[in-house]
Amino acid sequence: MLCGCFKRIFSFGESIIDTGNAAYAGRNNPGPIMQLPYGMTYFHRPTGRVSDGRVIVDFYAQALGLPLLPPSMPQAGTGQFPTGANFAVFGSLALSPDYYKTKYNFTMPMPWCLDRQLDSFKMVLARIAPGEAATKSLLGESLVVMGEIGGNDYNFWFSPQRSREIPDKYMPDVVARIGAGVQEVIDLGARTVLVPGNFPIGCVPAYLNTFRTNNSTYYDEFHCLKWFNDFSQRHNQALKQEISRLKAQNPGAKIFYADYYGAAMEFVKNPHSHGIDDPLVACCSGSGPYHTGKSCNNTATIWGDPAKFASWDQIHMTEKAYSVIANGVLNGSYADTPLLQAY
Repeated sequence: MLCGCFKRIFSFGESIIDTGNAAYAGRNNPGPIMQLPYGMTYFHRPTGRVSDGRVIVDFYAQALGLPLLPPSMPQAGTGQFPTGANFAVFGSLALSPDYYKTKYNFTMPMPWCLDRQLDSFKMVLARIAPGEAATKSLLGESLVVMGEIGGNDYNFWFSPQRSREIPDKYMPDVVARIGAGVQEVIDLGARTVLVPGNFPIGCVPAYLNTFRTNNSTYYDEFHCLKWFNDFSQRHNQALKQEISRLKAQNPGAKIFYADYYGAAMEFVKNPHSHGIDDPLVACCSGSGPYHTGKSCNNTATIWGDPAKFASWDQIHMTEKAYSVIANGVLNGSYADTPLLQAY
């Protein structure tokens, strides 16, 4: 179903929706995401998306009758972005790396964060819609997708060697930073903002392998790690409360929560109804019970048709999984209002 309601999409986030920014930033030293099998199904070539095909924001663009979103970096200084741009970068954090260095003496492995994405966005806006009135007009007919972001703030911390309790301590700051980002784009003129929550990380093969245990009480009925899924739900609950506060503060804006956790649990609970064989094993990776232990690259094992898997490379999902999540937000019950009815 084509909507035709929004003239453009501007999105922020990390590898879940990056459509080529990290690949552009690392173009002088291209990594595996710029080689097949990444991109093998839909594009038949690597595009910088961290999947076998399209990512969630691609499905939003197609459902709204827009071209696929270009990454912002290659044209940051020149592009007019008539149908929007994607500022998401692989490995991005919600909070700045300095926050973790200062508070926890912890060095994050990536430099990107939401601050840098929003700074780049504001520079682009100043160029393509100079002046407050023009900016407000342009953003008023755009959809802003704020995330998913914040997941890496936890992913990079969690390891068997580090205390699991620390991320609960900084969770309020992660959520507050996402909320401040939403407020920032509304202050610039955005009228419709979609704010996704985090995924059930306890069902992610990389987590299942790293925290594997013989103690069956650590697992839920779907064989996911209970503690990590509960953690994701705590983040999402806090984010929903922040969105409620933002809605009250901005009565002229539409702010929607996108329940990526619930949408992803659809194919964990009922994989066969989506054509997925086992949602807890990776398609492109190594071996063992979750197909982990090796990076997805041009020498990795492809364990079958990616459309029969939910996990692509043990961390990121397949196009199939992303299509189920996007559909749940566009047409189903996994957004406050289905996105296709949001305009």
